[in-house]
Amino acid sequence: MRDAYIVTSVRTPGCRRVKGAFKDTRPEDLLAFILGAAVDKTPGLEKKEVEDLMIGCSFPEAEQGLNIGRIAGQIAGFPDAVSGATINRFCSSGLEAIAQASLRVMAGWSEVTIGGGVESMTYVPMGGNLPRPHPEYTRMQADLYASMGITAENVAKRYDVSREAQDEFACHSQMKAAAAQKDGKYTEIVPTPAARYVQTADGTYKRETFLQEFDDGVRATTTVEGLAKLRPVFAVNGSVTAGNSSQTTDGAAASVIASEAAVQKLGLKPIAKLKCYTTVGCKPDEMGVGPAYAIPKLLQMAGVDIKDVGLFEINEAFASQAIYCIRELGLENDMDKINVNGGAIALGHPLGCTGAKLCATLLRNMQERGVKYGVESMCIGGGMGAAALFERCD
Repeated sequence: MRDAYIVTSVRTPGCRRVKGAFKDTRPEDLLAFILGAAVDKTPGLEKKEVEDLMIGCSFPEAEQGLNIGRIAGQIAGFPDAVSGATINRFCSSGLEAIAQASLRVMAGWSEVTIGGGVESMTYVPMGGNLPRPHPEYTRMQADLYASMGITAENVAKRYDVSREAQDEFACHSQMKAAAAQKDGKYTEIVPTPAARYVQTADGTYKRETFLQEFDDGVRATTTVEGLAKLRPVFAVNGSVTAGNSSQTTDGAAASVIASEAAVQKLGLKPIAKLKCYTTVGCKPDEMGVGPAYAIPKLLQMAGVDIKDVGLFEINEAFASQAIYCIRELGLENDMDKINVNGGAIALGHPLGCTGAKLCATLLRNMQERGVKYGVESMCIGGGMGAAALFERCD
C-alpha cells in the first residue's frame, strides 16, 4: 500500500458546553470553518483538489445530522464534486475518520482527502436527544448502555485507583494546560468565528460574531485541595467527580491527507504519516481500560517498541481510567511523554471531534520536540479502545 501523508492538522478551540464561547455557534459552522482553514493553511492546495471529506461525529442527529460531513463541505465552499461522509465510533470517531481518509489514499482510491471530527455538546447532549436502547437486550446486558461515569467508577473500584490519585492527576492536567496556554503552545488552534446573541434596548436579541482564540475550560487556579471538596457525581460513595472527569465541550478539527504523488505535484510539505491504526473491544462496563489493550496491539502490529514512542496523547475521559491505562502500560515513570500540554480534564472532550483534535495536538508536539513516533489513543463508549501510530516526517 502507498503512504498517506498528513500535510496539515488543525483544530478550533475547545469550548465548554452551554457555558462556553461556542454555545450559540452551530456545529455545521464550526466544521465548515475548520475544513476551509485546513485548506487555507496548506500552501499549494485548493479545495477542488480534495476528493473526499471523512468526518467523525458521536451523535450525528439534529444539527449534527443529515450527513454533516457533506453539508459542512458545501457550506465551506468545496466544489460539488468533493464528497463527504459522517463516521461514528463514539469517542474515537475523529481518529476513525482520519484513518478512513488515510486508507483511501493508501489504497489508491484518492489522492487528497480530509479526515476530521466535530461535536457540539451544547446542541446535541451526551446520549443524543432521544436515546432508545433495545428494550429486551437492555435487560440482558444493561452494561452496554451504562453511563460513562459509572464505568469510570467501576475502573476506580476494581483496579484500586484512589480518589486522591484521581484528583492529583486532574490537577496536573490543569496545570500543564494552563502553562501551555500561557506559553502559546497551542499553535494548532485556528482562531474561530463564533456567534453570540446580545439583548438590545428594546428587548430583542441581535446576533454578533467574534473570534475565539483559546480553549475556555482551563482552570489555572485548580488545586488538589479544591478538587477534594467536590462531591461524586455518579455514585453516592464514589470517587469520580466533575473535577477529575473530562469537560464536555464543543469543537471541530481537520487533517489534510495526501499521497506522495499529490505531495510532489502540488508542492505540499508532509508533517507526518499514519503508520498504523487499530481498535479492540473490552468489557462494556469498564470501557475506560480500552487504551491498555489497544496500544499494545497497535505497537505489535507496527513492530515498534513502546520505549521508542516519544509522545503519547491518551484521552483523559476520566482520571481513573487514564491512571489505570498508564499503569498497565508501564508508563508511570514516563509522564513527561504523556499529554504534555494537558488533556481532556482541562481542555475538554468534544466526543466525535476528540480523535481529530488530539491528532492535531500530537503532531504539533512531535514537530516541536523532534519526536519520531507518537501514539494517540482513547477509550470508547460501549467497551472499546482505539490507537494510532504516527511517524514524523523530516
